[in-house]
Amino acid sequence: GHYISVDTSYEGERAVLSSPELYSEEWSCVRLIYQIGATPETSSNPARLNLYLRKEGESFDHLLWSAEEPSDSWLIASLDLKNNTKKYKLVLEGEMGQDKSTSIAVFEIKITPGYCIECDFEENHLCGFVNRWNPNVNWFVGGGSIHNSQSILPKDHTLNSELGHYMYVDSVYVKHFQEVAQLISPKTTTPMSGCLSFYYQLKQESSIVFTVYLKDTSGFYEEIWKTDSALNADWMLAEVDFNAPYPMEVIFEVAFNSAKGGYVALDDISFSPVYCSNQTGTSFDPAKAGCSFEEDLCNFYQDHKDGPGWSRVKVKRNVYRAGDHTTGFGYYLLANTKFTSQPGYIGRLYGPTLPGNLQFCLRFYYALYGFFKMTGTLAVYIFEENHVVQEKIWSVLDSPKGVWTQAEISFKKPMPCKVVFVSWCKSFWDCGLVALDDISLQLGSCQAADVLLPNPGECTFEKDECMFTQKRRGRGSWHRRRGPTPTSYTGPKGDHTTGVGYYMYIEASNMVYGQRAYLVSRLLRGTSGKQCLTFFYHMYGAGTGLLSVYLKKEGDDEEIPLWRRTGEQSISWLRGLIEYESDRNYQIIFEAIRGVSIRSDTAIDDILFQGGPCLEVEEIQLSSGYSDSLNEIEY
Repeated sequence: GHYISVDTSYEGERAVLSSPELYSEEWSCVRLIYQIGATPETSSNPARLNLYLRKEGESFDHLLWSAEEPSDSWLIASLDLKNNTKKYKLVLEGEMGQDKSTSIAVFEIKITPGYCIECDFEENHLCGFVNRWNPNVNWFVGGGSIHNSQSILPKDHTLNSELGHYMYVDSVYVKHFQEVAQLISPKTTTPMSGCLSFYYQLKQESSIVFTVYLKDTSGFYEEIWKTDSALNADWMLAEVDFNAPYPMEVIFEVAFNSAKGGYVALDDISFSPVYCSNQTGTSFDPAKAGCSFEEDLCNFYQDHKDGPGWSRVKVKRNVYRAGDHTTGFGYYLLANTKFTSQPGYIGRLYGPTLPGNLQFCLRFYYALYGFFKMTGTLAVYIFEENHVVQEKIWSVLDSPKGVWTQAEISFKKPMPCKVVFVSWCKSFWDCGLVALDDISLQLGSCQAADVLLPNPGECTFEKDECMFTQKRRGRGSWHRRRGPTPTSYTGPKGDHTTGVGYYMYIEASNMVYGQRAYLVSRLLRGTSGKQCLTFFYHMYGAGTGLLSVYLKKEGDDEEIPLWRRTGEQSISWLRGLIEYESDRNYQIIFEAIRGVSIRSDTAIDDILFQGGPCLEVEEIQLSSGYSDSLNEIEY
């Protein structure tokens, strides 16, 4: 047969192979048979094979999958594609590393309707299912020929003939008590829940344990099905409710306790997005357990016995006290306000009830003001449903004063529970303010969420400058930095992403009045229809100059101005929103101009490109000037 491979004579370049335009209203499964051949020594820049999804009307490709481990045999990758109303293309990219002798080859790409976890074992790739090798008991392919001595059954289930295939485990080679054979499914790549069904046959002389497990990325096993001891020499249908909100493998495990144990055969694994018991199993929506407090408290509440511990407040733009984290103009929660600052005071904020036995990742932002000792002033507890405290899962240790800092906590509890935020004033002399904003909850552990592929149109500057480059480096340029800027009374104290991460800024003390710095995106794909660009900017300092955003279309000389702010705006990170369109390839340019004094450090962070129109409007249209009520807090 033939395969396609990357020409290695172009070192450090990318080879791109694009599919025709595809469209699928149903779920489908992409199977890729590939090999990366490389020399054993590890290089810092290995060759990679990437698979992207290019949706119609979007400027960025979504990375679906990526591999760099070298192998001396063909490997299979299975990826679920959700049903989509838009047309799309699949793009394969071979990235040559430094190594000259590397080769990247693809033998087959197959897109089949259905789910990757389904299999009838009729094809030689076995749908990406693999046997975990064991010296004595293993899963084998059975059937396919009358002369095949491996055939322990007269017929398979799919074709109901001796030519069909199935998987089986036989006990003849069992040496030790309780040896197990494991057949492992390809890992799910998209959240799915419903009914998993399969056919099996079991012939036993002495007891066989046939179990189905789910295994998540952290290696945690959860049993979802087990045979009962009823015997039947015919194919039996098994159905089990299946819930994989984050990547999981399904493991079919057989354990024998003697060499005369008999055998187990398996065939026709299939999946349906409706639960087996036909219950509509309302799946838990993690978005309902989060809140940005812009409209109200969402599903959070306070116990009236405690009194009004947390107030929803909003700060007008000012240069003394930071606004909220969501946009810089909006609402957040504040505890220990002037009404409640008596010593020993405790304010509790209760979250909605969360289902048990699911792994969660909780993230939120907090800021502390005016405490001498911060330790323990804000803590997160897990309460059981009847408000009995189970455990403290987090408490603040130390953080930069008045900076929105992100906290993230992974937890999993067997019973339904609530997350409770507790603020605490220890004494009259040491009672500051505790602020809370942007609480979000995701399924899966926080570490697993970090492994998930990044959002393609997003740049937080945590690792590098992403899709941006400098027009020229030197004194008049953007710098990547964490923590406060060197000059006092200007620039941010921390970044917007986590409070302790990186942002881009201009250092005014190295520049002269009116000097410009440009941050330019790479060429982005033009699309029909509107695009939305969101970013956060920080313009604090009496001498602050200008920040502008331009659109430059390919082939045009002039740049189209999209957005501009002049002069000092706020001590907070503020959100900017820009709606634009370009049917030609284009670049986005951020231009900062130094103001009249060294107190003009301008910064930007958390840039996000999204297809489609902006769903919100920007708060301020005017660009400078203060009102008398510059520092009021609205309760």
